Parts: sequence; structure tokens; C-alpha cells
Amino acid sequence: MSETLPLAYISALLAILLFAAIFVLIEVIKTRRQENLFSRLQKKLKKEKGTAKEYYQLGSLYLDKKLFVQSVNIFQKALKAQEDLEPENQALIHNAMGYAYFAQEQYDTAIRQYKEALKLYPDYVTALNNLGNVYEKKQMIVKALESYEEALKYEPNNSVAKRRVESLKKRLVSPDTK
Repeated sequence: MSETLPLAYISALLAILLFAAIFVLIEVIKTRRQENLFSRLQKKLKKEKGTAKEYYQLGSLYLDKKLFVQSVNIFQKALKAQEDLEPENQALIHNAMGYAYFAQEQYDTAIRQYKEALKLYPDYVTALNNLGNVYEKKQMIVKALESYEEALKYEPNNSVAKRRVESLKKRLVSPDTK
């Protein structure tokens, strides 16, 4: 019995190390793919005009790297790249630009971008959640609540909107009404 205990510990340790090695390998492969795509898109778009999709992909990669100013510039090029871009795709770009401005704490500009996304695609739940989030940052609780409730109209099981609505309603209840 005493001989099997060290064997069990070593086996467990090897299993944990194997799992960790596989996880690290997967992350390295994923990162390498992203970096290859990033490099390829940068080179291509420096040489020639690209499609809106290519600009959007590159802008998203800049967002992942937290290079927000560069991402906004690329997203603007995406909007200009194709005049016949579907409203849903334009909304995706405006939402991403809103996120970039939000990350730079340019809240009013972020609000404009989210509203532009919603003008193009009114039931865009992610943009509604993002708009609610920026209103919260600006301490505009009633508007934030409205945004999250609007998101719930389109997607009743949206966990982010549900959680935020509950939290904001608690904040709006004054102590005198209890």
C-alpha cells in the first residue's frame, strides 16, 4: 500500500503537467495564428486597398493588442472601403469603434458610435449592452437601465443585461421607500 502512494502522486503530477503542456501548446498555436494574420493583413493593406472585412479583422486585432487609436483609424478605413456594406456589418464596425473610444475613456464619442450602430441595426444586443455600460460609467443610471432593458426585449435571456438591470434597480431604490 505504501508503495502505491508515491506512484499515485507521480501519476497525478504527470497528468497535471501533461494538461498544462497541452493548454500552453494550444495557446501558443492560437497566438501564432493571430500574429500571422496580423502581419499578413498589415503588409497587404499597406500595399493595396483592402475589403471592409480585412480592415475590420485588422482593427479587431489592434483592439486585442489594446492599440485603440490605431484600431479606430483602421475601422474608419473599413467603413470607407465599401459603400455597399450591409447595415449589420456597418453596425459591427461602429460598435467596435465605440469599444475603442470607451477604452480610451472618450465616453461621449463611444456613445455616438454605439448609437450609430443601433441606428443601423436596432436590435443589436451587444451594442445595447455596451451603451448601457458607458452610461453607467458616466453615472447616467436611468439611461443605462433603459439600454439594458431594451437589450432584454430582444434577448430575454441575456445574462449581462439581466444582471445589470437588477443591480441598477437596486441603486435607484431610495432608502425612504423601504
